[in-house]
Amino acid sequence: MSSLSDIYGSTDESSWWAVYTRHQHEKAVAQVLSSKGFEVFLPLYDSVRRWKDRNKTLSLPLFPCYVFVRGGLDRRLQVVTTPGIHTILYSGERIAFIPNDEVDSIRRAVDSPLLVEPHPFLRCGEKVRVTRGSLEGVVGVLVRKKSLFRLVLSVEMLAQSVSVEIDASDVEPEKGSALTDGVPRADTASLGYSEDLRPQGMRESFRAVSR
Repeated sequence: MSSLSDIYGSTDESSWWAVYTRHQHEKAVAQVLSSKGFEVFLPLYDSVRRWKDRNKTLSLPLFPCYVFVRGGLDRRLQVVTTPGIHTILYSGERIAFIPNDEVDSIRRAVDSPLLVEPHPFLRCGEKVRVTRGSLEGVVGVLVRKKSLFRLVLSVEMLAQSVSVEIDASDVEPEKGSALTDGVPRADTASLGYSEDLRPQGMRESFRAVSR
């Protein structure tokens, strides 16, 4: 008989994984899973929508249709039977685990007073490390957006990225990364998903939310 580790590749309770939800069901799914005793993470950001007579600020998921879950794979049935969930994210035949440092970086960015927003996925680029402030120690790719600098953080398994405003003086090149004219160069990959990771009918998206 196969063990849980044979099926999932790991049963470490500290490992993060993700569920793919129906459109606009992320908050409801996160709330239900939390009530069932699961540790969940749904990163959110504020988006201002403008109508003719008023503006409205909406709290939207940074990673549309995704909710992160930590541990609890022995109760997988309770997850997949939750209303609003399509499937668990897999890599091939095994559950796709999200590196803890990627989730921790997103959480720290969302919890900081800095502006966080979705960003086209960066598959590669020269990395920098934040040397001070609320994101000290976080590693990402530094890019320029108009006159501002932004630190891009990626979740490889989702092929999605988010960015946070940063002062260029608060970062230093990560070991092994090079600078050109004082600014790291980043190659932007086309937005897309690995075929073995993409649930059927999944839409491409640019941002994510946290909880």
